[in-house]
Amino acid sequence: MPGVLIITPTFQEALNIEEFLRRARAAMPDADILVVDDNSPDGTADLADRIGAELGRVEVLRRPAKAGLGNAYRAAFTIGLARGYDVLVQIDADLSHDPTVLPELMAALDAGADLAIGSRYVPGGSIPHWPWHRRALSKYGNGYTGFMLRTGVRDATAGYRAYPAATLRRIDYATTRSKGYGFQIETAYRVARAGGRIVEVPIAFTDRVRGASKMSLAVMTEEMALVSWWGVRDRFRRPAGV
Repeated sequence: MPGVLIITPTFQEALNIEEFLRRARAAMPDADILVVDDNSPDGTADLADRIGAELGRVEVLRRPAKAGLGNAYRAAFTIGLARGYDVLVQIDADLSHDPTVLPELMAALDAGADLAIGSRYVPGGSIPHWPWHRRALSKYGNGYTGFMLRTGVRDATAGYRAYPAATLRRIDYATTRSKGYGFQIETAYRVARAGGRIVEVPIAFTDRVRGASKMSLAVMTEEMALVSWWGVRDRFRRPAGV
């Protein structure tokens, strides 16, 4: 198996980090795990260090302040690529993403995908226990994104995904601008415009049972504003190498 780095950004995930790390290690025994913590006041980083010392091959990147999801992943991708990992994985630490699906994402890459996404909105995917208004908001956001960007991706906002290192280099991830969840849309859009093959693997997205959601109106506003700008800007542009 190629060298795999599992990356999880954290902010106040002390209630979930131990279970997440144990489940991720069980699903991918040979992978390394990088926890990117934005100075969580609840001690998430210390807990991750303690459990990591027991499990092995777990590293904690301590950042000085909360700086957004996009910034966390850009920092982690830079580390992973510099160390020569072949595959970099994004996954949330709040247990909404089931680590047992990780081998399926790896299989999609082995079959030639340039990006494998754990998707709620392909046949077999689901969102158990979500209220109707959250379902409607999420489907509207993804529908609008699909209309504006024409990527063919049904779950462009999904944060459970795996990239070959070559894909991240090709799309020049370091020049992405999104600070929050729009980072997921931006990177998928770049893969699509570069002619990459995107495969969506069905998942059951389980809402967190411990801790508070990081989604906010400001984050959603950023996403939609960026999608609108990219869609208008690129509507008549010929796709380039990124």
